[in-house]
Amino acid sequence: MSDAKLRSSAWGYGLSSPALLLFLALLVMPLGLTLLLSFNVFDYTTGIQAGEYTLSHYLSLVTDTYYYEIFLRTFWISALVTLLCVLIGIPEAMVLCRMAAPWRSIFLIVVLTPLLISVVVRAFGWSLLLGADGLINQAITALGGQPVKLLYTPFAVVIGLVHVMLPFMIIPVWTSLQKLDPAAEQAALSLGASQWTVFRRIVLPQIMPGVLSGTLIVFGLAASSFAIPGLLGGRRLKMVATMIYDQYLAELNWPMGAAIAIALLLINLLVMLSWNRLVERRYKRTLGV
Repeated sequence: MSDAKLRSSAWGYGLSSPALLLFLALLVMPLGLTLLLSFNVFDYTTGIQAGEYTLSHYLSLVTDTYYYEIFLRTFWISALVTLLCVLIGIPEAMVLCRMAAPWRSIFLIVVLTPLLISVVVRAFGWSLLLGADGLINQAITALGGQPVKLLYTPFAVVIGLVHVMLPFMIIPVWTSLQKLDPAAEQAALSLGASQWTVFRRIVLPQIMPGVLSGTLIVFGLAASSFAIPGLLGGRRLKMVATMIYDQYLAELNWPMGAAIAIALLLINLLVMLSWNRLVERRYKRTLGV
């Protein structure tokens, strides 16, 4: 390698070293310490046994059906939230893309405005709507029906998560739609293709990178969400994040909480990488790449 290339490589590493150090300090080191903590021995009378390690926390995760139930609930709710965000977010992004100024900017601000409001505030707003004496049950009672239990149910958690996660689906899809050539759609329509065929054969394959990004973001955030399940799901409808919270602050069993957190991270990565590989393979096959 020539001296010029060596100097260029060293200069590049030097420029990237602050970001690399920040990455190591804020992500790799905490994850490493959490992984190490998950192997520590814990006793309810004496606490964490420093220097003593065990696999019992991970064995409990794979043998106790209690944890199976909570992980299964977390991932089916996350998958349902992701599906609903796709079904709502793609049409909304398409409508937003076809709007003319200044309405496009106005509605883009409307889409992004919920991100400026705390998740806790939005959760309390949904609890006022879905509670036993909330506006929805008041309307049902006024129409002659019986109040329905909506709060502290999977329905409430799904509704709250969809409301929180929807902008993370709309924005990537909208960004992909900006790169779409309208002439391709017009050519297909002029040749007699239906609107559904145009969407399925022309639009959807080209916006799949945005859909893929949105689904990965929504699923990952929904699976690790704490505020919405905690406030709208209650104490009985546990999800993995609320279970980790209980292990750390209620049980004071930090190693078990760390083991659950590591398991959530690994399963999340496995699901997201598998989905990414599947969608990318179909995307390339559709485009003939």
